[in-house]
Amino acid sequence: MTQAPPSTNTADQNSVGIVAPQKLHFDQPLQLACGRALPAHDIVYETYGELNADKSNGILICHALSGHHHAAGKHSEDDRKTGWWDSCIGPGKPIDTKVFFVLSINNIGGCHGSTGPTSTNPDTGKPWGPDFPPLRCRDWVESQHLMMQHFGISQWAAVIGGSLGGMQAMRWALEYPDALRHCIVIASAMKLSAQNIAFNEIARRAITSDPNFHEGRYLEHGTLPKQGLALARMVGHITYLSEDGMKQKFGRELKTGNLSLGSGSDTAVEFEVESYLRYQGEAFSGSFDANTYLLMTKALDYYDLAREYNDDPVEAFKHAKCAFMVASFTTDWRFAPARSREIVDALVAANKSVSYTEIEADHGHDAFLIPIPRYMDVFHAYMKRLKQELGHAF
Repeated sequence: MTQAPPSTNTADQNSVGIVAPQKLHFDQPLQLACGRALPAHDIVYETYGELNADKSNGILICHALSGHHHAAGKHSEDDRKTGWWDSCIGPGKPIDTKVFFVLSINNIGGCHGSTGPTSTNPDTGKPWGPDFPPLRCRDWVESQHLMMQHFGISQWAAVIGGSLGGMQAMRWALEYPDALRHCIVIASAMKLSAQNIAFNEIARRAITSDPNFHEGRYLEHGTLPKQGLALARMVGHITYLSEDGMKQKFGRELKTGNLSLGSGSDTAVEFEVESYLRYQGEAFSGSFDANTYLLMTKALDYYDLAREYNDDPVEAFKHAKCAFMVASFTTDWRFAPARSREIVDALVAANKSVSYTEIEADHGHDAFLIPIPRYMDVFHAYMKRLKQELGHAF
């Protein structure tokens, strides 16, 4: 990938700088877990840092539900937003691009350039829409493995992911046990709880009930189910936050109106939290595809690491050969610390090397995206171990 040099501004000295997404086309069919195959597919990706001579310093970043390839840096000097994990990727950061070569991709089924429901179905000449094949986490691993081969990497220094990304990282450890030295799993689980599945179903129903959904063929009708997708995002966003975090951020502060005037006031009362959720929903509905949301939440629901191992996670992890780091956050009730401890207990019982930390944080599930000092300290310490394996001098 051709990458612009990092900015020389002091404020940006720990940034990867200006980056450009790239696209790679694969002509060979990709066999999927559902029994169908994609005849060909595109993957959009970004890279940060440089591969070393023996290609032993590669790190794969697996994104979460609404994530994508743009994990660090900016796309232009005027770009107001950095990549979704910019706090962790860059020179001197936990995933140090002075040492590691980092690959971040947009998974198949996504809506940020990789082949997905908005792409053209070669059999019809129309958008795939609801006809896009259902996906499983192992399908993402298989397409990521093709990317690994493209770069000539035989073994990742680490596969890293948070939330749904952590599920992909664990699947890597079982599907290709010789292909990674470390597996870093943050705010994740071996399978979703019934409560999580329920929230996902409510979000999906919000989308499919939108009159502009048209059974998933909204692009053919020249419209979008924006209201349904906005509601789905609002439901999801609430589950990513914590009660304490919402109280600290919003409390019962008003955006407009005055509660003391009573219900007869001409000025409608609007709480700050209502305004915030509406903004999040509207922004998301303008940048994400509804069919992709349905596809990925179903993949989340179906994920069960131990299903084909007699429902025994210990038996599943016996196939892994890498070392593990597992991290959770105290106020994360979507992927609670208890779910991470289940992973750790299974790894210990399988006699695998594992480090575990539970971070005190008020940010709920979103904490894995935030540079909380204790979190960064633990992440730095573990990544230092990988640097030492590479013979990096401190």
